[in-house]
Amino acid sequence: METGENSRKLTSEMAELARRRLSRRAALAFAGALGATAPFAMIGAARALTAWRGGSLPDPLGEFPLCRAAMTEQGLSGPQRALTLAWNATSVCTAAAPVAKERGVFAKQNLDVDFINFGGSTEQLLEAIATGKADAGIGMALRWLKPLEQGFDVRITAGVHGGCIRLLGSKSAGITSLESLGGKSIAISDQASPAKNFCSIMLAKKGIDPVKDVDWRQYPADLLPLAVEKGEAHALADNDPRTYLWLKDGKLNEVATNLSGEFADRICCVLAIRGRLIREERAAASALTRSVIEAGDMVARYPADAAAVYSAYGGKGSVEDLAAMLASHTHHNHPVGAALKQQISLYADELRQVSVIKRSTDSAKFAERICADVLS
Repeated sequence: METGENSRKLTSEMAELARRRLSRRAALAFAGALGATAPFAMIGAARALTAWRGGSLPDPLGEFPLCRAAMTEQGLSGPQRALTLAWNATSVCTAAAPVAKERGVFAKQNLDVDFINFGGSTEQLLEAIATGKADAGIGMALRWLKPLEQGFDVRITAGVHGGCIRLLGSKSAGITSLESLGGKSIAISDQASPAKNFCSIMLAKKGIDPVKDVDWRQYPADLLPLAVEKGEAHALADNDPRTYLWLKDGKLNEVATNLSGEFADRICCVLAIRGRLIREERAAASALTRSVIEAGDMVARYPADAAAVYSAYGGKGSVEDLAAMLASHTHHNHPVGAALKQQISLYADELRQVSVIKRSTDSAKFAERICADVLS
């Protein structure tokens, strides 16, 4: 069976890597079997159960020394601290969360983390975190920054990864570049989507006014490629896993991603924690942040294993496709502290230029207010 062969191959590769790194500590117990998990609901998260067996993974931070510096602090002492993490189980961007749970990263930090699959608006999600209905959440920076202007008691503590937004153009319409979209229409899933915000930024940098020179047409997410196929739009902007799977169909060109050009080192997804938890239980906030960062490094180094874990939580697409998506993202890139604030300030500047964030906003002060360094 192919899955069994992949598992044996992964185990063999990990064992070889472990032998090459005898001076480094082995990190996490390898899961022998993954069962199907029950769907999560807002009113209560079902706990994923992990069956452990002997072997161990090699040190997931071996190739990321800058991240190692943020990981030196030990986990919480005493009983496990129960926390709830809000996420979107259909978004491949959040794969680090189930990896942290199923590969024992949360447990190593003495955390017992339940998931809340949140399908409401971003404002409702941030309010849920701010009011303690959830302790933290993972989401897209270009979705969250505008609502965070409202003053929610939520702080971003780390970048999670970059590279899940894609702008795809119609081959039949000859859409191959940003410049070719002047005066054209772009299909989007909603008018405040991170894909629209990002593409607006990129268009503006090319001298195309995203408000006056582009017609943004809204459709249900799953119908975006149909709108392009029928000629109602010349391109579409959305995020993985959908865009990766649509690109495979061969009818669309990849015009740009949020790793294109100057954005190659930018993050797109972030971890945010409720302000009161940071103020009153900094150690717990630190442990959660370290866990997500460590799990992100595991996703970067072992995308096939991460895909298998995420798939068990309902990830859309085959394990092979999910692994390819994860490998195309930058899950090793998770700035904290000053580096994080700099990226958030840059995004705020760019969102001001395309009239998403108020032009009167001081980007540096805004980033200072909504970010928190819990690792130094």
